[in-house]
Amino acid sequence: MRIRLTVNGERRAGDAWGGESLLSFLRERLDLPGSKNACEQGECGSCSVLLDGVLVCSCLVLAAQADGHEVVTVEGLGGADGLHPVQEAFVAAGAVQCGFCTPGLVVATAALLERSPSPTDDEIREALSGNLCRCTGYAKIFDAVRMAAE
Repeated sequence: MRIRLTVNGERRAGDAWGGESLLSFLRERLDLPGSKNACEQGECGSCSVLLDGVLVCSCLVLAAQADGHEVVTVEGLGGADGLHPVQEAFVAAGAVQCGFCTPGLVVATAALLERSPSPTDDEIREALSGNLCRCTGYAKIFDAVRMAAE
């Protein structure tokens, strides 16, 4: 089936099979590898994207469900001027280790700061609770979120 959607501000289209996830469609059909395929069960957050401004695990959304909608991936957060402030903060704080969870954490953080520009630690904890990192103790990730909020 033909899927037409807006991805990172650009109209895109591609063919998807009926059971194909949005994650697979983004990575394999639209050549946007930023969102990572880890658990395929919506448990780790590595595939997080914004669908019509709402944070979702793209592994749990069918590509067909995104037809006609707007998707923002980690690649779409930055602009022509460079990285998004959240991406810059993750680099500056050293919140990136293996990098597998980073795209989902960055998108989740951007969504958090959009709705709560000065989040408390509890708000940060809640907002990132759907994202698992196997490399860190989360301290530098929290530092990056606080830095981006400034």
